[in-house]
Amino acid sequence: MRDYAGIRENRPDTLTYTDWGGGSREAAKQYEKKCLARADRSFSQGLQCQQINSVMALLSMEDSAFIVHSPLGCAGCCSMANDWFRVGQAHRGSFPLRNARIIVTNLDEKDVIHGGEKKLREALALATDRYHPKLIFIFTSCASGIIGDDVDTIAAEFQEANQEAIIIPVHCEGFKSKICASGYDASFLAINKYILKDEPREGTIPGLLNLFAPPTVSFADQTEIERILGEIGIAINYIPFYSSLEKIRRITRAQASTAICKVFADEFMKDLKEKYDIPYSHTIMPIGTRNTDKWLRGIAAIMGKTEEAEAYIKKQQEQYLPLITDLRRRLTGKRAVICGGTGRSFAGAALINDFGMQLVGMTTPIYDDDVHLDMQYLNELYGGFTVDIGNMMPFEQVNMLHKLKPDIFIGVPIWAARLGLPTTHVLDIKRPTMGYRNLVYLGSKIANQLENPGYNKKIAKYGTLPYKKSWYDEDPFKFIKKF
Repeated sequence: MRDYAGIRENRPDTLTYTDWGGGSREAAKQYEKKCLARADRSFSQGLQCQQINSVMALLSMEDSAFIVHSPLGCAGCCSMANDWFRVGQAHRGSFPLRNARIIVTNLDEKDVIHGGEKKLREALALATDRYHPKLIFIFTSCASGIIGDDVDTIAAEFQEANQEAIIIPVHCEGFKSKICASGYDASFLAINKYILKDEPREGTIPGLLNLFAPPTVSFADQTEIERILGEIGIAINYIPFYSSLEKIRRITRAQASTAICKVFADEFMKDLKEKYDIPYSHTIMPIGTRNTDKWLRGIAAIMGKTEEAEAYIKKQQEQYLPLITDLRRRLTGKRAVICGGTGRSFAGAALINDFGMQLVGMTTPIYDDDVHLDMQYLNELYGGFTVDIGNMMPFEQVNMLHKLKPDIFIGVPIWAARLGLPTTHVLDIKRPTMGYRNLVYLGSKIANQLENPGYNKKIAKYGTLPYKKSWYDEDPFKFIKKF
């Protein structure tokens, strides 16, 4: 039996590293020998908290209310999540737009001393009276975890007295893990415990696939993925973005499962396999031709649709590959650095090979068995590049970019743009990035930025970065301690 508590560093089936920097070939070599140092940073900057990912994963659930049991500052991530929620509504034609139903318990100094359980009880009563939801999610925080508020008991007592909503504690205290994807795991552990409850499977719905997708997937990408799978006779249960209690309960009735992002629901799919014998495909994000081919073949294999998938892939390659001829002319030989989450970084790194570009550097939040497979694949494609393993370390990123001097940066552009580099990214909730159709769109974005870098050059001319000139002469990884 698997015994996974939602902390990625402690997974029993893989070693996970969060702090390393150097050559990709050296990283792969040391990992294979199990000699990659379990390091730490003596200085860190801008870590992403796992609570953010728990909130982001669930905030768009229908008929739900959300309690953030934390000081007010911890709920700052909700503003970004709510913005994405409103964008998603607009794209889906859900007007008038509404805000997510969020209540913050606003723990203060007195609560740290005396406990915040009274505020949590009041928040639960308020959420019920104000919204009458089917689901109430309680997100814990570092503060509520440190002071020891018994969130589970309070939730159970309220549940017993009030059957109107299912009360779901999500244990996403930020201090538990340096890997922000642990926040996704916390959400799925809560769904498993409080909604699915290990109840017997009611029966399989043939042709139904659980499609687990993070909130960074745009509606355009959702509809494109649903269209692609529909072409080979597969229906989608899209979880959990803009999902519902009814869709969650259908999870155990699906024929199989897959995820758009490699780290979003990988641990949950393992649980579904063990408890309900639901097979899953775990390959790569479908960005670019080779990645979409691999992703679709993995799904087809477990859904009994291999013949249909191969015919569809052949048809798509004949249609879209000729369209990138001009893009290859514009992009061949251009050097890129890619920064993103684990799924997006490696998918983007394979994508640019479709255009004849060269990968010279990338960042990834972690290095584990799955990352190692992707790293080996990229080493074969590109012959080695600089890799930075870390959870949002802008100071290392800026130093690395200054030294590598790429032609373009692909990732969240704030820091690279202030160096004057052309920038674009594959993390875009408002525009299409996935599947065969969007290959040309992505390539055009990259080419257009390379050919029209004036805006970023003006940013670099008039903007400043918060780093001394001496920092650019240092090793970008000097603060990573080796043990």
